[in-house]
Amino acid sequence: MCNRWHLPLVKGSFLALIVSVSGASFVLNSQQAAAQQQAKSTFPDVPQNYWARPFIKSLAEKDIVTGYPNGMFKPKQKVDRDEFAAMIRQAFDKAKIRNIPSGSSFKDVPQGNWAAPPVEEAYETGFMKDFPGNEFRPQQPLTKVQALVALMKGLDLNYDRPVAASQGAARVAASQGAAPVAPTNQRRKATRNRLVFPLASTVLMQPLLPVISTKQQQQPKAAKTVPATTTKSPVATSKISALEFLKSYYKDADLIPKNAVDAVAAATQANIVVNYPDARVLNPNELLSRGSATALIHQALVNQKQIEPLSDKNAVKYIPKTPRP
Repeated sequence: MCNRWHLPLVKGSFLALIVSVSGASFVLNSQQAAAQQQAKSTFPDVPQNYWARPFIKSLAEKDIVTGYPNGMFKPKQKVDRDEFAAMIRQAFDKAKIRNIPSGSSFKDVPQGNWAAPPVEEAYETGFMKDFPGNEFRPQQPLTKVQALVALMKGLDLNYDRPVAASQGAARVAASQGAAPVAPTNQRRKATRNRLVFPLASTVLMQPLLPVISTKQQQQPKAAKTVPATTTKSPVATSKISALEFLKSYYKDADLIPKNAVDAVAAATQANIVVNYPDARVLNPNELLSRGSATALIHQALVNQKQIEPLSDKNAVKYIPKTPRP
C-alpha cells in the first residue's frame, strides 16, 4: 500500500526537476541567442583589424545592416543608389514630406521590384533625389559626397557659419594673457561652436588732471573730476564660408563639388564624416563602399541620438572632429 507521507517528497523532487530543467533551458536559450547575435554581427570578410569593423558590428547587431546569404558582408563592394536607399530605410524613421512625381512609382523601379519600397521611402522622406523623366536610377553607383548630401537633406542639417575676427586682436589678447571677450549677441555661438573666434577690445584709461597755475597766490581750488575716456579698437567680424571651413579640415577640400560644399560642411560639424585611411583626406568623389556607407550612417544615427557613439579609439580616429593643425 502506498504511503501518503511519501507524496510531498515525490512532489518536491518533481518540482525541483522542473526548475532545474527550466533553468538549464533558459541558460541554453540565452547562450543560443548570444551566439546568434554574435553570428549576425561577425563576417568572415570583416577581420578584427578592418577599419570599419566597429561601425559594421554596431549596426549589424541592431539589424540595420546585414550580410549576404553566403555570410559575407563585402565591405569593399560599391554601393548603388537602391542599396543606399535600403540602408536609409532600415536606419531612420522619418515622416513623409513629398510624393513621387508620378504618384505611384518611378519608371525604372516598378512595383514588385525588391527596391521599390526603400526607394520610394528614401525619396518621399527627403533623403534622395529623383532624375528627369520620373527616374530614380537605382543601379547608379553612389559617390561619398552624394551620400553625405543625401543624409544632410533627409536629416535637415545645415551648415552653421562660425564667426571669425578680421583682425588679430583676439590672438594678441591671448598672447598677453588677457581673456578674449565675445560680444553679447555672439556668446551663445562661441560656447556651441569650437571655431568661433571671440572678439577682443583694448580699453585705454586716461585720467585727465587739472593744471594749477603757480602764478596765482590764492588758495588752490578743488580739482574737477573728469570722466575717464574709453577707447575701443574696431574689430570687424565676418562669417566663415563653408569652403573656408572645409579647408581648415581637409587637404582636398577643393575637390568637393560646389553644390555639395554646404552639405559636407554641415556633415563635418555634425561629426558624421568618416575618412579612411587619413581623417584629413575626404576623397569626396570616390565611389562609396559598403564599409564607408555603414560608417556614415552609424555617425548619422549618433548625431540623432538613436545610438551611442563608439568607444573604439582605432575607429573614432577617422572622424575629423577638430580643424587640422
